[in-house]
Amino acid sequence: MEVEYVGKRAHLFHLLQQHPEWTLQQYADAVGCSQSMVCTWRQRFREAQAQGTLDASIFFSRSRAPHHHSPRIDTEVKERVLSIRQSPPEPLQRTPGPLAILYYLQRDADLQAKKARLPRSTRTIWRILDAAGAIERDHPRQRSPRLPQAPLEEVRLDFKDVSTVPADLHDPDAKRQHVIEACNFVDAGTSLLLDAQVHEDFHAETAFQAVVSFLRRYGCPSILTFDRDPRWVGSAAARDFPSALCQFLLCVGVQPNILPPRHPELNCYVERYHRTYKEECLLVHRPGTLEEVRSVTEAFQHFYNTQRPHQGRSCRNRPPSQAHPLLPTLPVLPAVVDPDAWLQAVHGRTYARRVKSDGRVSVDGADYSIKQALAGQLITLCVNAAERCFEVLQQESMIKQLPIKGLQGQRMPLDDYIALMQERARSEERQRAMNLRRRHLQAQ
Repeated sequence: MEVEYVGKRAHLFHLLQQHPEWTLQQYADAVGCSQSMVCTWRQRFREAQAQGTLDASIFFSRSRAPHHHSPRIDTEVKERVLSIRQSPPEPLQRTPGPLAILYYLQRDADLQAKKARLPRSTRTIWRILDAAGAIERDHPRQRSPRLPQAPLEEVRLDFKDVSTVPADLHDPDAKRQHVIEACNFVDAGTSLLLDAQVHEDFHAETAFQAVVSFLRRYGCPSILTFDRDPRWVGSAAARDFPSALCQFLLCVGVQPNILPPRHPELNCYVERYHRTYKEECLLVHRPGTLEEVRSVTEAFQHFYNTQRPHQGRSCRNRPPSQAHPLLPTLPVLPAVVDPDAWLQAVHGRTYARRVKSDGRVSVDGADYSIKQALAGQLITLCVNAAERCFEVLQQESMIKQLPIKGLQGQRMPLDDYIALMQERARSEERQRAMNLRRRHLQAQ
């Protein structure tokens, strides 16, 4: 086989000298090879001519074996890698992968004292683990690329059910599901767990209070991302105005980013933390009361941020607080708020309603009088934020304009506005509970 290759290369060299005007394809057809081979060997011939080393040896294949082998990893280091894999350090409540093992190897005092040669890449650690049979083969998963985000630019939040807390079976009115939940706030730019609030009764009002408490502590990020949990958005169908929480965020300068339903992967940062929180904290300590949950959650938050190596892109196998020791200062909540500023976010939005028998329609819990003669017909209410009114349309013709009810019309202090929105959230929760009871009775 080598003789055949040498003959082809010599033939190619002869053709290059005799026919310099030929194209790559002509050379390839004459020799019986590919265009890439022509390019490779033409370049080698030119380099040999320039260096004055052109002789018969140029036509022979070159060995691809490395000229110098890397120093081998000591047996003691390999044993330490397997030891970390099989018996993780005490604070780490999971089986460490190559990145985490690399993190702990670089901080091993005994190996540093002996000046042992340590692996510099996860590939070496992976090979050690694979040779020892410590890696389970699995199908690779395709990951979609995500653009890096600035620290504290976008904060994501979600509820996590603490399933280790048993329900009170002796109390007929006690909750059977979601007995205790944790509301977690994760920064998308740094993977920091900024806040973890544990509560035994998260509903629209207490969820609103959790967000306000977070904003008072950290300030206002540009974006706050959450899913379509009714406790956040009020109604997943969006038949009414934004919920109390969304209105509040819009008025204080935070853009609510509501994710589409049935796509938890879009909330990947907080969902990934929930898995870690469950496997390395809840299932390890198995708290059974509210105080126990708060205690282990607080301790795990400190460990997660300051000690546990995080393998996200923004941390590069370091704890989040070490990877991002300095965080930007966010704008604080304004002292005075325009309670109607949220109206700009729904400008041009339309609400389809069927006129009731008394000539009225209902939007966001408020009744609007349309016309008795239109009873049973479908009309559309279009929001005009500039005029602060509804434009009532029927088949593209405007019937009338109606002032939007519930607007405050003047700026108000922050604490008064929070109290107003808290009452609004309480009303939303009552309405949601009534709708659930109505559906339950209809199902029976």
